Amino acid sequence: MTVVYILAHCDDEYAALPLILEAKAAGRDQVFLYVAENPGAAVAERRLGETRAFLASLGLPEEGATYAVSGAEAYDGQVHRRLDACLDQLRKRLAASPRVEKFVIAAWEGGHADHDACAALTAVLAAEYGAAIEQFGLYNRRGLSALPFQACAPIPENGPVRRIRLSLRQWLNWAMLVRRYPSQATSWLGLWPSMFAGFALRGGYGVQRLDPARLAERPHAGDLLYERRFGVAYAEVAEAVQGLMARELRPGSAPA
Repeated sequence: MTVVYILAHCDDEYAALPLILEAKAAGRDQVFLYVAENPGAAVAERRLGETRAFLASLGLPEEGATYAVSGAEAYDGQVHRRLDACLDQLRKRLAASPRVEKFVIAAWEGGHADHDACAALTAVLAAEYGAAIEQFGLYNRRGLSALPFQACAPIPENGPVRRIRLSLRQWLNWAMLVRRYPSQATSWLGLWPSMFAGFALRGGYGVQRLDPARLAERPHAGDLLYERRFGVAYAEVAEAVQGLMARELRPGSAPA
């Protein structure tokens, strides 16, 4: 059986490490598919190389991580504008993985428009494969006023939280593995402290199931991080997501 990660960007997998270790311990094959396109071949090669180095350090085969979308103009921050083209390419890429047990995504939380777009793409694929979806938090602004964001914080709107326990050695190794992403040092300089401080304050790492019905709802009340930081309106993302769902996801077709 296979666990498939549908992720927007190379380095998103860093926040999924406990899920990766859990699947490895269970003997599951793991496939990592990246959707957002990079502006140049050199950037794409470097970022995929960093992801593969991270996975190799966990004992996973490097070839399990690939770009799933090419030539669709689904660039960073624009995946929601190219959902149909992305879905077609993901379907073709997954044709070689018929026994998908579970999909894993960055959460539907209003953090980055590409993450929320990938949630919609995965909801369609999960219905076709009869597979569950688990989501991990990356960053959001739910309930915040002064702070710009919170990292890896499951939001109540996404339902019950399943905790994954790690040993002290695993926690320390995870914290140190951020060095595998030198090209993203600026991003992780802001995220990393919030991420591990949050784990300490919230009692560890938690994941949630994705109910496809959530994709018809605003991730949370108030302004979303991608609205404030990236200037992408939720109304635009919602129109694209709900259009895809209406075209592709038949009533009652979502996995239980």
